[in-house]
Amino acid sequence: MKPLSDNPEPAATGDPLESLRDEIDRVDDKLLALLNRRARIVEEVALRKQESGSAVYAPHRERAIIERLQESNAGPFPTEAIRPVFQEIISACLSLEKGFRVAFLGPEGTFTHQAVKRHFGTSVPALPCGSIPAVFEEVERNAADFGVVPVESSSEGVVSHTLDTFVDSRLVICAEIAVAVEQCLMARHGVAESQIERVYSHPESLTQCRAWLASNLAHAHLVECISTADAARHAYENAASAAIGTELAAKLHGLTVLRRKLQNSNRDVTRFLVITNAGLVPLPAIEAGVKTSLLLVLGNRPGDLFNALRPLSEAGINITRIESRLSKRKTGEHVFYVDLDGHAKEPRLAAALDELECGHKLKILGVYRRADEI
Repeated sequence: MKPLSDNPEPAATGDPLESLRDEIDRVDDKLLALLNRRARIVEEVALRKQESGSAVYAPHRERAIIERLQESNAGPFPTEAIRPVFQEIISACLSLEKGFRVAFLGPEGTFTHQAVKRHFGTSVPALPCGSIPAVFEEVERNAADFGVVPVESSSEGVVSHTLDTFVDSRLVICAEIAVAVEQCLMARHGVAESQIERVYSHPESLTQCRAWLASNLAHAHLVECISTADAARHAYENAASAAIGTELAAKLHGLTVLRRKLQNSNRDVTRFLVITNAGLVPLPAIEAGVKTSLLLVLGNRPGDLFNALRPLSEAGINITRIESRLSKRKTGEHVFYVDLDGHAKEPRLAAALDELECGHKLKILGVYRRADEI
């Protein structure tokens, strides 16, 4: 086995294990020195950005860093561990650049909170809000730099409140986050599964776990809560009780996880959007993996939607999602939310959008990288 440092020295006792531990300490010292060196460079970058008026946050740059490291990893450090490790390093350094705040649909311990931590790390302060419109409002009035809101669940479908709020908002989408839904059964320390008489959770989580509950806790009374985090609080306060929710909620409320992966499907994924004020985040480069989201307002005449989307079809643009909502502004109007493959500035898509915009109300909601596959 090759030594990990330039000048390894055996421990005075001659114990091989102690020698390896000493070597780990020396490596850790080097890692810490390099982290501080990185932090100093980031501070210099922040100063240059401030002087030039450049955008201060570039999620596509962070993603490129992690992807490059994953591709170049020779092991044995696990490739899947690179993202969470470097996400925390980036998060800590980001806090030196600017005191970012992130608003999210709370409370703490929910899947939305988990999405915040996945995307921004733990060093960026997170502000829980009571509703989706409240998240938009916090960002619009600059009380938060970014907001994180759910937009789509693979099991429950689109989150209509998020789509509706975009109609009157000036905010844009700068990133998306995909979080695998892993529902856990949690209870106070010492409570056995056989003692559980009540199970608290959000209605959606109870639905996602109905098969497991029917097979394993059919005798338990199911109690609906406003969130999985609220369910965790009830489980902590009530004897012979349990909650279904995130492992993060269990940690925050001092509960023990009894079971994991209770959901009916192992492919349940919830998608979240990161929203911000225009100009705070630069657009990604024109490359593969970029998507464009837009809002389109149409009347209720036969063929309106077909005719509006014809330029996209003729240009060979792939529509990956389209959702329809009744307009709350004008009777007879419909609002369509459309996700497209490609960058809005790419010539082929840009020409199609210019043609689509003629005679229609069109707003581009964001150009951003697709979320990592789960």
